[in-house]
Amino acid sequence: MNRPSDRAAFTPCVLIPVYNHEHAIVATCEGLADLQLPIVLIDDGSNAACAAVLDHLAQASDVHLLRLPHNRGKGYAVRHGLAHAQGLGFTHALQVDADGQHDHASLPPFIEAARQAPERLLIGYPRFDHSVPLHRFISRYITHVWVWFNTLSTTLRDTMCGVRLYPLVPLNAMLSRRGCGNRMEFDTEVLVRWFWAGHPVDNLPVRVTYPTDGVSHFRLFRDNVLMARMHLRLTLGMLIRLPMLLLRRCRYRREAQHKSSS
Repeated sequence: MNRPSDRAAFTPCVLIPVYNHEHAIVATCEGLADLQLPIVLIDDGSNAACAAVLDHLAQASDVHLLRLPHNRGKGYAVRHGLAHAQGLGFTHALQVDADGQHDHASLPPFIEAARQAPERLLIGYPRFDHSVPLHRFISRYITHVWVWFNTLSTTLRDTMCGVRLYPLVPLNAMLSRRGCGNRMEFDTEVLVRWFWAGHPVDNLPVRVTYPTDGVSHFRLFRDNVLMARMHLRLTLGMLIRLPMLLLRRCRYRREAQHKSSS
């Protein structure tokens, strides 16, 4: 159980990496207003049009803008944004995508769950509507299966959804030792390494609509190669950690059996 002082120290923000989403980012920020949380925007080397929109948004007192001079990828932007958010005094960061695909009504449960258990990393798993391309829906399961193999667990229900709530101090400490990938592979790798480190997680549903501005920064060849290299790294890492993962799996199974029999 969390001590009252722990809950009183809970100071979350919303973290949004942005790269050339000038047509969606305003509506995304407006949709987050009901959360009544400060917003940290990370400009990942956007074009002039998007940069101007972000400058306008940053005039609000509750919006902070971190501008990176060159586009280095989502993982690089998020990693620097997380460190920046901690430097601003926030304890937790709710990451959402800039393109407006995440239903804002799905987000308040993340804040309440983190308030009650601030040590947990909360992971969104998508509830897609009819707009999801079939090939993307199917291809996600390739990564899911690899992640379940790399962790010997199905605890990480979906590692590709852009909604997650990070506890900043332990996460940034982990990232200072192991940076994870700079692009799309970051979202998956950071969760696997968090799980390997023995940190707690929970999974919460998020309604997803494919993006409002039609902009995708996924590059088929480049990002598939990066994902394949990431899965190779994680598989090698899993083999090194295999005894620990097997012991943890056995412990979880015994605990589940004890709960079911009590």
